[in-house]
Amino acid sequence: MSSKKTLVIGASPNPERYSFKAITRLVQHNHPVVAVGLREGVVAGISIEPLGEVYSDIDTISLYVGPAHQSVYYDYILSTHPRRLIFNPGTENPELQHLLEQAGIEYEEACTLVLLSIGQF
Repeated sequence: MSSKKTLVIGASPNPERYSFKAITRLVQHNHPVVAVGLREGVVAGISIEPLGEVYSDIDTISLYVGPAHQSVYYDYILSTHPRRLIFNPGTENPELQHLLEQAGIEYEEACTLVLLSIGQF
């Protein structure tokens, strides 16, 4: 399996949050990770960064921000231009999906943790 540099948006230092679990599992599967979130912290050796630096080498964005709070990330996501974006459960958003389609970015409604566990990430 090739490693896929993954940007986790909505990263949290709280071990109970799914974004925390996803970062941990991505690191365990040897995927390089960039974590963007509202709270500073470190997860599995990865520092959580504030929204800002745009990375040009992202394969996958794993989204953990609900639709009501996603619009602030639209330009950031589009400027990153990943190969794909994963809408984790509860993050599905037709408006963002439309923007991704217009930009030629693949997306899927799935769970990063499940994809990793079944070898389909």
